Amino acid sequence: MLITIAPQVRLYVDIEGCGLVPDGPRMREKPTLILLHGGPGYDHSSFKPLFSQLADVAQIVYVDHRGHGRSDRRPADEWTLDVFADDVVRLCDALGVVKPIVLGQSFGGFVAQRYLARHPAHPAKVVLSSTSHHLGLERKVAAFTRFGGEAAGAAARAFWTTPNPATWAPYNDHCRHVYNPTPPNDEGRQRTVFNEDILFASASGEQQTMQLLPGLSAVQCPVLVMAGELDPVTPLADAQDIAAAIPAPWGRLVTFPQAGHGAWRDDPVAALGTLREFITAA
Repeated sequence: MLITIAPQVRLYVDIEGCGLVPDGPRMREKPTLILLHGGPGYDHSSFKPLFSQLADVAQIVYVDHRGHGRSDRRPADEWTLDVFADDVVRLCDALGVVKPIVLGQSFGGFVAQRYLARHPAHPAKVVLSSTSHHLGLERKVAAFTRFGGEAAGAAARAFWTTPNPATWAPYNDHCRHVYNPTPPNDEGRQRTVFNEDILFASASGEQQTMQLLPGLSAVQCPVLVMAGELDPVTPLADAQDIAAAIPAPWGRLVTFPQAGHGAWRDDPVAALGTLREFITAA
């Protein structure tokens, strides 16, 4: 469905599971888990169908960021982390959601970090999964070279230095399959609605200079940082920096030795178990 969050701004949203469930003589309220997908330029479909397994402990809200996926197209000057972060609050206001659990994967983790900085009292909990706080070019290049060889390292440097269609093609050829040790799901990629313009605009613009660590000093809720130790695009060191920047007692880092980008793609049992524990913890 399309949800209006501001004048002429509609986001595509799917909701899975009841918010209230019968529990003896009362109706028990489940927390709301808002999933912020990666990209930029992609959509929420990468969370499906795996995250349905969490619908027994949370009402799940899948959303396509502004201008992404099946959400309405919007002008390029709105494709900023501040706007995407504020959209989380606007969406919650539109749906009547109070104190959500917000999970940001990869680019969605950039959005979630900015959301924490701008609205620290808004979430109940936040998950920062396979994400970074900066471009971290040299870390990326070193990791792609380690996991994919010199061609992958060179393609990564070329794309992240000058993101455009000409550098994207070799990046797809040499780097995308290195993201995870588990082979990619071709059908899943076919289901994805991809807005290439947002990818190039963001990767060549805001991502080149972003530094999200200072905003994490405002954190006021539990934050789970999840990282695959075999992730080349958001390397483990970035997750360690993020966890170290979160003030005590709020931050917790969990790493997955045999996983890459999005730990649930390689180790779904451990990753979903960690998420389930975090969601249900008092």
